[in-house]
Amino acid sequence: MSPADTKTVEARCVRLNAKAENAAALAPVVEPQTLTRGPNDLLIEVRAAAVNPSDVKAATGLMPYAVFPRTPGRDYAGVVMDGPAGTIGREVFGSSGDLGIRRDGTHATHLVVEADAVVEKPRTVSWEEAAGIGVPFVTAMEGFRRAGVPKPGEALLVFGVNGKVGQAAVQIATWQGARVIGVVRKAEAYEGHTNAPVEVIDASTTDVATRVRDLTGGKGADIVFNTVGDPYFHAAHKSLALRGRQILIAAIDRIVQFNILEFYRGQHTYVGIDTLGLSSVATGAVLRDLGPGFASGHLKPFPIKASAVYPLERARDAYVAVAGSSRDRVILKP
Repeated sequence: MSPADTKTVEARCVRLNAKAENAAALAPVVEPQTLTRGPNDLLIEVRAAAVNPSDVKAATGLMPYAVFPRTPGRDYAGVVMDGPAGTIGREVFGSSGDLGIRRDGTHATHLVVEADAVVEKPRTVSWEEAAGIGVPFVTAMEGFRRAGVPKPGEALLVFGVNGKVGQAAVQIATWQGARVIGVVRKAEAYEGHTNAPVEVIDASTTDVATRVRDLTGGKGADIVFNTVGDPYFHAAHKSLALRGRQILIAAIDRIVQFNILEFYRGQHTYVGIDTLGLSSVATGAVLRDLGPGFASGHLKPFPIKASAVYPLERARDAYVAVAGSSRDRVILKP
């Protein structure tokens, strides 16, 4: 590699030097790090980076493959400072399964990432909004890529509909013309953007499967997006239509009782999604599928509250907010 192929920058990076026992024990520091890009990499000046629950889980040792010390962060938006011909000055955003976990990530002033990993930032989307798109929309879209993108007239049932992945799933499904039914654990309306009405079931007062059958003329849901996991496993199973697909992305207790007879008689499919298994480049491919939706306005980024934006020096406060199950999309702004 010739010197002309590389560009080096001194970045200010949030660093986790050791595993913490819990979120309250996190002790991130901001330190200088020298970043060097390779010939097919981009050097990005980070304008905003999101904090995800997985960032905090990795910091507290729940992901054994997470390396220390490292700079956390999976989601980002920024400007290309240096890269292959034609890339400098591009406004981009992206996400990753390995950034911030297996290698240094986005909670920094600068980032080195593969050229194929980034997506053009829509002009109508702010830096903070673009940084907040990543993990939730990638998780939702990868679920649909694997289980089948909802078709017009199909019924999608979303457990945890007001979570960020749930809201992303609603946006994508209603963009595609599907009908969406959402499940909440207490009386509340759907809070996110949608392209069509969303029927909401309060699981604390209503039998979900019975209500889904009522709403679908006895058929059931073609796709169930279970963002919560085992607490809703049986309700999801009972709600599935013939040849229905259940997407699973989370668990609280890992073991569930499973009726194999009903599974094969119903010709069901279960799809497990772990976006931590996607490389930066693979994640970029998923985000590119969503590009037309953001361009047309059918997909909208999550609103970012000013109170949920933190400087790098307050990274610990941002991590604690996310660990406390904040419904806000939490953003670090270098």
